[in-house]
Amino acid sequence: MTPPPNVSAAEASRPTNPRPPAVCLLSGGLDSTTCLAVANREGFACYALSFDYGQRHQVELEAAARVAAALGVERHVTLRLDLRAFGGSALTGDIAVPKHDLVDQIQPGIPITYVPARNTIFLSCALGWAEALGARDIFLGVNAVDYSGYPDCRPEFIRSFEHTARLATRDGVESGEGVRIHTPLMHLSKAGIVQLAAQLGVDFRLTHSCYDPSPAGLSCGHCDSCLLRRKGFEEAGIPDPLEYAA
Repeated sequence: MTPPPNVSAAEASRPTNPRPPAVCLLSGGLDSTTCLAVANREGFACYALSFDYGQRHQVELEAAARVAAALGVERHVTLRLDLRAFGGSALTGDIAVPKHDLVDQIQPGIPITYVPARNTIFLSCALGWAEALGARDIFLGVNAVDYSGYPDCRPEFIRSFEHTARLATRDGVESGEGVRIHTPLMHLSKAGIVQLAAQLGVDFRLTHSCYDPSPAGLSCGHCDSCLLRRKGFEEAGIPDPLEYAA
């Protein structure tokens, strides 16, 4: 469709929903699903962004599609970025995913399941879509309490990226404001996230958290993500409806 005179193609493609638009990063996991539900509650018109980045746990993309449909997003985009070309992570290379029996056995430091620069890449893509939409808000479900040691889940990283976004975008240069990156789960424990999700009416059955699911899509129950999820549900006193392989 040809835009009206004096209206750019970018402006013509921007949403007309009276609610302010927000780009919400959605993996299909517990945290990103809860974050999307928060954005909905706060009155944003949500545009969900998922990534097929060559992750071994691609079943999470099916979960993301279920969640996006259930929460009624304006649009759900799954962007393909094959990070297997770089490797360097158990999630994108031929490296075993660490397994344990207890959360206390998770090793300190940055784990091998960290994907190099993943959140920087994902946020850059979210920023591009936000600028195209005319959106000034991005939601990201990072968490600095039970975060498995990932450096790109910390508050200082988020503040730094907001600063970069102000310098790197037309809106940031012209208005001096740039985008706001909302991280409503940043200071919650996993139990706190489970409780918040329950309050928001999240259907936990739609979500997926495991890094190394079985061929049938069952969660392994022993990777860091599974252990932290199970601990969160146990401490919240809420049953986890997911079926685990072990």
